[in-house]
Amino acid sequence: HAKEKGNDVVLVDTAGRMQNNKPLMNALAKLVEENDPDLVCFVGEALVGNDGIDQLKMFDSALSTRSGASSGKTRRVDGIVLTKYDTVSDKVGAALTMTHITGAPILFVGVGQKYNHLTRLSVAGVIKSLFK
Repeated sequence: HAKEKGNDVVLVDTAGRMQNNKPLMNALAKLVEENDPDLVCFVGEALVGNDGIDQLKMFDSALSTRSGASSGKTRRVDGIVLTKYDTVSDKVGAALTMTHITGAPILFVGVGQKYNHLTRLSVAGVIKSLFK
């Protein structure tokens, strides 16, 4: 449908999925498998801490399990977008853990309510906050 309409970018909003609902995570993995997107991003709230890590682990695991079983080519989360990043001040532990467990970079952080409030993560800012 997107190609027919001349669109080269398609965003799929999953309306928030509970990380402990395995059938819903599998449905998302199936959506990725059937559409073979160029990029799979996990979008989560920075302020939820360990719950966000659990969500990411469950989604990444569902992607990996489903893609590996059907095609032999394992698919993983390609990047992370953290919303409400401006609300966590210098608490960057969850963000660091997310990149560590998946190997996926944090592509953008949300620091407000508008599209232009999606910014790149300041690595220098993260390092500075660790040494406070």
